[in-house]
Amino acid sequence: MARARRNTSYKLTALHDRRSRDLPFNAELVEVEIDNPLALDLDEKIVAMRSIRNDPLGRLHSHHQIDEAQYRGGRAYQNDWEKAERGPQAMDPTREYVDGARCREPVTESQRQAVLRLNRVERELGTDGAALVHDVLVLGLTMEQIGQRRAVRTQRWNDYFARRFRECLDRLALVYGFATDTSARRR
Repeated sequence: MARARRNTSYKLTALHDRRSRDLPFNAELVEVEIDNPLALDLDEKIVAMRSIRNDPLGRLHSHHQIDEAQYRGGRAYQNDWEKAERGPQAMDPTREYVDGARCREPVTESQRQAVLRLNRVERELGTDGAALVHDVLVLGLTMEQIGQRRAVRTQRWNDYFARRFRECLDRLALVYGFATDTSARRR
């Protein structure tokens, strides 16, 4: 009996799109261009999806309401806050048990530097500006929620908080070195 002949003419298909099509009903995603971690060239970029659902800074940046320097200044503030935070810590099961007593871990140099930068930021922004930046960048509150916490619920106050937050982001960009004083004055 003769064998069936195989088809030897293969067609090359297009590149496979690896983006997920199954998203949660409340997903808020934007496409961002990032450096390719597997690239051989330094300037090669890939497109990735970023969630902006609980990220007010990412949402403002993706909707072009703040510029790159303001975005980077806000991210630097968030990074310093995470380094400096000394919140509740989990028990380390690899350490020797000593009657439940835990000695405090020493403050690292990066934590010390982060605290110094945060202190400088607070001096630059003032008490109200520092509280506003903390509410948005650390706690993730919206302008409406900030107004509710301060017992002012009108649209005029929400606009004021949004404008004041952008001014604080300008100052953060100056403090962290992502902008110069002349670029902040042009706005």
